[in-house]
Amino acid sequence: MFRKIYLSPLGFFISGILNALAFFHKPFMVYGFFNKVDGKFYKRTRISSTVKLVDKKKINIKDNVWIGHNSLLDGIGGIIIEKGVNIASHTCIYTHSSQNSIRLLGDKFIDIPASERIGYIIEGVKIGEFTFVGTACILLPGTTIGKGCIIGAGSVVKGVYPDYSILVGNPAKVVGDTRIVDGKLFEQGLSFENYYDATLIKDNKYTSGL
Repeated sequence: MFRKIYLSPLGFFISGILNALAFFHKPFMVYGFFNKVDGKFYKRTRISSTVKLVDKKKINIKDNVWIGHNSLLDGIGGIIIEKGVNIASHTCIYTHSSQNSIRLLGDKFIDIPASERIGYIIEGVKIGEFTFVGTACILLPGTTIGKGCIIGAGSVVKGVYPDYSILVGNPAKVVGDTRIVDGKLFEQGLSFENYYDATLIKDNKYTSGL
């Protein structure tokens, strides 16, 4: 029915209404986040209006975090996002999976509480401070990312990765070190007075080959 009406002379007006609605309902960044885990309000955190937070009371997002459009954060197993983390659009963070239990439980799957399901995976995810997560990444249950890391666009991440790692691929692998990248910029004379990890500047590790 709608298709017939749309293809009629009324279609022009219907299109106009839909486009107007799309204009006024465009994704936007929401400034400020109340963290239900620690009971604090973080004024500098920005989260897109299109981000889906599942089980928000278990999602621990700190200050100065940015989360882009159409991302999904599954907080069932707990998520910790330290200060300064930047998560680009269309990224998914998962903390639970039924990949094994659906086969093991069959039709009984829905009858059993999640915490009691055989083979059901529930593991938290943590992202260290000032780490950048590229667009369309997938972080799987049990993943821990250190501070100051870069995760390349489209990476699928599972495991524990050290501070300053550069990760790319599916499955994601360490291919570099952000301290080396930053060190080259430092040697070019750029100001690092606001650099997030002051201990590296203090120890002069940039100019000593790291």
